[in-house]
Amino acid sequence: MPSASQPAQAARPAVTIRRAAPEDAPVCGTICYKAFHSIAIEHAFPPDMPSVEVAIDLLAGMFSHPSFYCIVAEQNGRIVGSNCLDERSPVGGIGPVTVDPDVQNTGIGRGLMEDVIERTREKALAGVRLVQAAYHNRSLSLYTKLGFNVREPLVTLQGPPIGKHVEGCRVRPARVEDLEACSRVCMQVHGHDRGGELADAIGMGSARVVERDGRITGYATALAFFGHAAGLANPDIEALIAQAERFLGPGILVPTRNSDLLRWCLDMGLRIVQPLTLMTMGLYHEPQGAYLPSILY
Repeated sequence: MPSASQPAQAARPAVTIRRAAPEDAPVCGTICYKAFHSIAIEHAFPPDMPSVEVAIDLLAGMFSHPSFYCIVAEQNGRIVGSNCLDERSPVGGIGPVTVDPDVQNTGIGRGLMEDVIERTREKALAGVRLVQAAYHNRSLSLYTKLGFNVREPLVTLQGPPIGKHVEGCRVRPARVEDLEACSRVCMQVHGHDRGGELADAIGMGSARVVERDGRITGYATALAFFGHAAGLANPDIEALIAQAERFLGPGILVPTRNSDLLRWCLDMGLRIVQPLTLMTMGLYHEPQGAYLPSILY
């Protein structure tokens, strides 16, 4: 109980959570940019979002995609945060979860996370994953308390295009008829497929496959922050990276435990931008082969 000379702390306004609509993207994108910018600058790292416009475009795409479950948090009728769940595959990917810096650390982020976790149960997803900035102690603490397990240390890599060929590997644009072969690769590496994401990437023209000995041994939805790749062995991933025209967004995500792949990337002139952590809940198999996660997982 507060003393007579110490007034009671004012009750916090109630927070409500609802489904996001495409028209929410400008407000949520602005919050997303501010949130990522403030935490990155605080820790002397480059922001994930280079501008408000990029953040707005990103969330507009997610909010309007039929296979994304997106929500916003409102306080006194004002949007103060948002979160998304990618439901295109048997394992869901969470993010970006953002809260207005003016009201952070008041439980809004937890509410946004609990809502999408409940959604994974309603959809009977095999599991759910996310990637968090390793320098952000509060988010690591929150996700751990919510039941997520740390699985993989990652780094973001960025740099000029490599423009080389890996011996024995042929890289070409992915086609719709490649979906089954690519899904087999992903199943072998991860124990589940990511066919929904790959189908979208093929439609957008960003997906690539790598062939060795006349068969598909790896693929990438994009060599980008929001793209993922899977290969039967390191040369498959190296070939995809080496043939990329550029690395979109902050860069590609590389598991640091794969020392040979990380060392190859550094030898090719890529540089480490920031450390990240892959966290999971539910289905998880130790990867067999080589892979690059996306910022969602």
